[in-house]
Amino acid sequence: MMLEGVRAVITGGTQGLGYAIAERFVAEGARVFLCARNSEQLRVAATELEQKAARRDAVRWRQADVSLPHDVKTVIEGTIAEFGGLDVLVCNAGVHGPKGRIEDVDWDEWVHALNINLGGSVLCCRAALPHFRARGAGKIILLSGGGATKPMPFLSAYAASKAALVRFCETLAQEVKDAGIDVNAIAPGALNTRLLDDVLEAGPERVGQVFYERALAQKREGGSPLETAAALCAFLASAQSDGITGRLISAVWDAWDELSARRAELAASDIYTLRRIVPEDRGKNWSRGQ
Repeated sequence: MMLEGVRAVITGGTQGLGYAIAERFVAEGARVFLCARNSEQLRVAATELEQKAARRDAVRWRQADVSLPHDVKTVIEGTIAEFGGLDVLVCNAGVHGPKGRIEDVDWDEWVHALNINLGGSVLCCRAALPHFRARGAGKIILLSGGGATKPMPFLSAYAASKAALVRFCETLAQEVKDAGIDVNAIAPGALNTRLLDDVLEAGPERVGQVFYERALAQKREGGSPLETAAALCAFLASAQSDGITGRLISAVWDAWDELSARRAELAASDIYTLRRIVPEDRGKNWSRGQ
């Protein structure tokens, strides 16, 4: 089992991808500490995972809102107290936020979405990093998505927060590169989870006709498998990914299971990073002095 003895925090771990990641982790021998805002869903998820785990002490949980510093601090400290340490942080908790034109959406809801998607991940990292630095090792996995690499009209809070999360990933990876800590973001694919149902419930009037029709097709066709993204998270949480850091990796499209053999080549490149496209990249000589 690739995660035997690993101790992990998984935020938003009660349903959808978060639950699938937790399920994969316990199957691979990890102990997981779950947190989410709904305590009843947490209890149910933890009970189900305990029944599937190979060891009796594999699952712990605590109700928490990742946008609140005190809650995050309590989760990290609770994990260390329960498991005797922390090896992996998976920042999965997220919301779409308000849907509609930026001038029409509720401003407080827009800011709250950033506080959860971006702020919550940053707070979790801030709380875990002193422990990782003291150990000289750690793995951080941030959940990005389609909003990071392309515009998402009518879901501006979600898109902005996910793009910012990737740049935070790259920046933090540079900050901790000499501390034995790997930081990566993943794009899990088009998943059929509560976020998709949220889009369909909002309707084309709020999310736009194009995005709504795409969501309908995804619902009908099944979307990307949760298990694929969960497997990528397990790889990034394992020793197999040591030294792979500062990347945005697609669970569906990238050959991530071959990256161990390409570690040195990847480290020397800007592959799987977000960069500005300049005219020369498209065969144009538009720059000054050209």
